[in-house]
Amino acid sequence: MKVIALEKARVHDFAAYCRKHRDEVDDSYLYDFELRDFQVDDENPTYILINQQDDIVGAASLVMDDYHKRGKRARFRIFHSEVEDIQCYQQLLQAVLEHTTDLNKVFLFIPVFNKVLIEMTEGLKFTIERYAFLLVREDLALPEVKLPEGYELRSFQRGQDEENWSTVRNTAFATLRGSETPIITEGVTKLLQDEDYLEGGMMLLFHQGKPVGVIRGADDEYENSPIMNIGPVAVTPEYQGRGLGRILLRAVLHFAKEKGYRRTILSVNGENDRAQSLYIQEGFKQVEAVVCYHYFL
Repeated sequence: MKVIALEKARVHDFAAYCRKHRDEVDDSYLYDFELRDFQVDDENPTYILINQQDDIVGAASLVMDDYHKRGKRARFRIFHSEVEDIQCYQQLLQAVLEHTTDLNKVFLFIPVFNKVLIEMTEGLKFTIERYAFLLVREDLALPEVKLPEGYELRSFQRGQDEENWSTVRNTAFATLRGSETPIITEGVTKLLQDEDYLEGGMMLLFHQGKPVGVIRGADDEYENSPIMNIGPVAVTPEYQGRGLGRILLRAVLHFAKEKGYRRTILSVNGENDRAQSLYIQEGFKQVEAVVCYHYFL
């Protein structure tokens, strides 16, 4: 058993390994379109564990794009071994850490049902940062969207709203664990280019011409069926507590219905009690829980 750097010739095998095991791990970066476009470079340091038959039996891959590096961290795309031996995980971890000289930490999400991976991760001295919950809403009746006087809700306008979007999102999430790193306008532009983008699915709320809220609905799949993924849902701090998050949520739920989605899905931090309460009141039910582990460098 040995760990080697992934080479271009084996990217297809690595993608196959990820598809085989993505139901056991956080699959945020393991969708088919992500794996199809995956390439070995400085933003994606990747190592594989191979057995004597040269089969891939483990993998560790980091996401080190501009957003994560600006936050001095890297996220695991996958950290998994078919061999349930902590030494295998240790070898994979040490290999990818060679690429993290300028970072403060690496982190990953693990579904709470994967007790083996949790045991291995904790054995490597990763510690819990937070919990997050996945919530799903079935095709239920939708309340009417009523905007207070002086407010306007409209779709994102390319070339005009990139700065508005990033300002609202960054102000709203400045103290939200896991989202403290600001996004820049280039990051907003990337949202418009992703394969999950839905025209009209990015919406902004304005009060007397000032941007105060944003929400996004994107194409996704859950349990092998189409679903619309909602997020971010963000309202600037001075406008929170006025029911505007509920208005944004209902607006995007109406959009989902118009697009033919029968279900919607979103993720919420475990400590965000206000958001959880809102989503449950609006018909969402918790279906999964994940724990975020981080490893300080």
